[in-house]
Amino acid sequence: MIFFMPKTKAVHEPERAVTFPCCAGRDTANQAQSGTSQANHMVEWITSDSPVAYQEALDWMQARADAIASGAADEAIWLLEHPSLYTAGTSAKPADLKDPDRFPVFATRRGGQYTYHGPGQRVVYVMLDLNRRGRDVRAFVQALEAWVIAALGEFNIKGEIRPGRVGVWVARPEKPPLPDGTPREDKIAAIGVRLSKWVSTHGIAINHDPDLTHFAGIVPCGITDHGVTSLVDLGLPITMDDLDLALEHSFHKVFAQQTP
Repeated sequence: MIFFMPKTKAVHEPERAVTFPCCAGRDTANQAQSGTSQANHMVEWITSDSPVAYQEALDWMQARADAIASGAADEAIWLLEHPSLYTAGTSAKPADLKDPDRFPVFATRRGGQYTYHGPGQRVVYVMLDLNRRGRDVRAFVQALEAWVIAALGEFNIKGEIRPGRVGVWVARPEKPPLPDGTPREDKIAAIGVRLSKWVSTHGIAINHDPDLTHFAGIVPCGITDHGVTSLVDLGLPITMDDLDLALEHSFHKVFAQQTP
């Protein structure tokens, strides 16, 4: 099972460190903070202040995941932004890329379809070792969902999970319902992981204040009936630093509910 690492402070200087794509899949610089478990196990927190090129991010993340799997590196949480781009998962449908010339498009080995990443979106790459935390993919993904919902809850936002729709959603009762009467909901966060040797890569993307019109170039995760939103779009004048603090606090709170 996933377990809690109480915080300690440290400074690390990793190689220049890097969103997470929108749908779950399984192949199954920077100042940092770290956490330590009772077994002296560490999770390194890395924050990149400038947008990180997507391929550079993937390369760094995979190298770190390989090092974690071999026991040569600690687990890591990487907070970053990307330049504007689209990513295509293994189930992406060409017709869902509505504006292929708008931004660069990257194929990924994650599951799922198309998603957008760009400035104003907090990408959280999650490199955690499920060999230590229990090889339970469902429990791990549920913990990631609970993490996002808890972080949103710190701003009094009720995030919810919907069967058949990947990500975290918020109700929009102020918007007109869909033609069939279904209440409107907007997506605020994407969740998905890839596992290799039981070490996770990719993770979470939360919309802080991205340009929401950029999502119009794709059908996000293949979902056409609902829209996207952000913390600022919901009327919350918070900073990215505020969001980062909520994510760190909620990580420890949610993962403390798990046991080794």
